[in-house]
Amino acid sequence: MTQPDLCAVLAKHVAATQYESLSADAVEGARQSVLDMLGVMLAAGGMERAVQDVVAIAREEGGVPECSLIGFGGRVSALAAAFANGAMAHALDFDDQTPWGQHSGSAMLPAVFAVAERRAARGTAVSGREMITAIAVGQDLFHRLIANVNWKKDWNFSTAIGVYCATAACARLMRLPTEQVAAAFGIASMQSCGTMAVINATGSDLRALYAAFPARGAVTAALMAEKGISGVPTIFEGSLGIFDIYFQGQYQRERMLDGLGRTFSGGRTLYKQWPAVGTSHSHVHAAIQLVREHAIRPDQIDRIRIFVGDYHRLMCEPLDTRRRPTTLVDAKFSLPYLVAVAAARGAMGLGDFTPDALQDPTVLSLAARIQPVDDASLDWRGELPLGRVEIHLTDGRIVERVGQDVPGSAAAPLGWEGVVRKFIDCAGFAPRTLSRERIEDVHRFLQRMEHQEDATGVLRMVA
Repeated sequence: MTQPDLCAVLAKHVAATQYESLSADAVEGARQSVLDMLGVMLAAGGMERAVQDVVAIAREEGGVPECSLIGFGGRVSALAAAFANGAMAHALDFDDQTPWGQHSGSAMLPAVFAVAERRAARGTAVSGREMITAIAVGQDLFHRLIANVNWKKDWNFSTAIGVYCATAACARLMRLPTEQVAAAFGIASMQSCGTMAVINATGSDLRALYAAFPARGAVTAALMAEKGISGVPTIFEGSLGIFDIYFQGQYQRERMLDGLGRTFSGGRTLYKQWPAVGTSHSHVHAAIQLVREHAIRPDQIDRIRIFVGDYHRLMCEPLDTRRRPTTLVDAKFSLPYLVAVAAARGAMGLGDFTPDALQDPTVLSLAARIQPVDDASLDWRGELPLGRVEIHLTDGRIVERVGQDVPGSAAAPLGWEGVVRKFIDCAGFAPRTLSRERIEDVHRFLQRMEHQEDATGVLRMVA
């Protein structure tokens, strides 16, 4: 007998999953992801002009005012909220990531927040356990997909495939039956798009805003399916389906389904220490360690050689532009600039990515002396690749290091307290000031998220 398309298999799994099936680390992963994402959204709203423009569009769209604009106040429709909050989610490149790179949360969480508030506004509260379950389902699906397909870094996985994981989470939160979850997957295919040109190019706001599109697409798909609109039952494995077109039919079905419904991998979600593309963090960590351990001042540095694999190389081209990025978005994907910040400061934070900070003469002088060196051993073949930094000093000494045990990695996770510190820091950049008491209320609320009768209460705290 022909095996059913993964569309049906995954839909049955999404509809059937209950909170009681989740492991403790999956619950913790969902809880931490909400706190991390709310902080990142708050900071993005205050720091990124393009986000503020999207919020203005959301306010102009009208619709039933049921959902919060994080950090800005006011309420808009679920679709508008998913779009605006989605624009915030990845704008600072500070959102969570997987051990293999890419981001499950930036599309999924804004969509989940919108669906949850819409449901609550219509008289059915969303409990903390329900929200945790929806997020855990979406995170686990994202991990199963990215770890078991032949992704060639051509399509933007976070949008093209992230929309399905966000759709799964929305469908679970809306309590859709199996048939409607399957329909939602098919409908989501109309929003499954985005190439890595958006990520690698310079001079575009889209790299910051891209999560807005799959977030809104997921909410749209779930709402349409709920109304009875049908999808494509062979959307994943059929001829000209997602796996055929996006991955040339190269995927590992058995591994994708191994433990489905029994093991949930959300606890493997990683939370960033620094607001920059994840593939830069090993180099950043190496540079910070070197200047701290050897007490190196910027004026003691003759040049810095950064050893780069295939994907790192994209973050160095064109070299002159990557040494002197002119926008917040480009700075976070410019490896020479990021290493220069790390070497000049011995640290890195949100304050290093303001318009004034981008003009810092000390950082720009160092960036001009950074030389990329190709090293195929650092190519991105699975999990996030390591980076190697070599600092040549004016006195003739050479110090070098590979950035291992990177803060925020699986080897050195931030943990709950680290995510709380990150949230507090991010809240300091929000478009509207949050009191110390309100900030404490947020992380205390989420620390007991599974006991909350109305999970949307935390969204009102930060809206």
